[in-house]
Amino acid sequence: MHNKWYSAFKALLGPALLVWNRPTIEGAEHVPDEGGVILVSNHQAVMDSFYLPLMLRRQITFPAKSEYFTQPGLRGRFKRFFFTAVGQIPVHRGDSNAGANLQQAAREVIVDRNDVFGIYPEGTRSPDGRIYKGRTGMARVAMDTGAPVILVAMIGTREANPIGSVLPRPAKVRIKLSEPIDPHAWATEHGFDPHSREVMRPFTDFVMHKMSALSGYPYVDVYASDVKKHLEETGRYPEGAEPEED
Repeated sequence: MHNKWYSAFKALLGPALLVWNRPTIEGAEHVPDEGGVILVSNHQAVMDSFYLPLMLRRQITFPAKSEYFTQPGLRGRFKRFFFTAVGQIPVHRGDSNAGANLQQAAREVIVDRNDVFGIYPEGTRSPDGRIYKGRTGMARVAMDTGAPVILVAMIGTREANPIGSVLPRPAKVRIKLSEPIDPHAWATEHGFDPHSREVMRPFTDFVMHKMSALSGYPYVDVYASDVKKHLEETGRYPEGAEPEED
């Protein structure tokens, strides 16, 4: 079910984005009409969270940094209103309970409300468009809830909304969705207890490699946040994450 502000944002922004970026979607039929489900997406641009909801019927709830909901002043109030309106929920990420906070928020969406939970396992936008190593929070949510996992490949959104840009550019956007993955069945098939800690990293790596294949973007076995930090400090990519030369 859409909240009224979520529907209003889609109605106001949707027509312009449909004309400007001509988004298309493949595999939307894999998202069930009802019931809890997890959409696991690569993260190319801020506007990933606009294009994907625009192209799906069901409302998607993404976890967002709690700081977005607590900033002071007029700008802070607008951010709080905006993120609430588009269905995002605050999650505290900087403390020792970050993982538990994410799981609790996810359970409320997936289990209690039978809604769609969206998550970016890279944890931050890709610095160069490639697919980076995933954080295991996604796997913990999947194994905890048992909800089907559908992979989302956002293609072209980095060109449409480069890092640092505010207004989108007229670049073509494509979205591809995979068939659902049963996380518990995957764990059992690969010899893991779905509720064990040992399954989290293998399932996360499996998902990220599948996402790389779905999107066509190369996979890098390094956290995107570490690459960004190294680039800021040295101006160079860390060893093992250097882009291939054309």
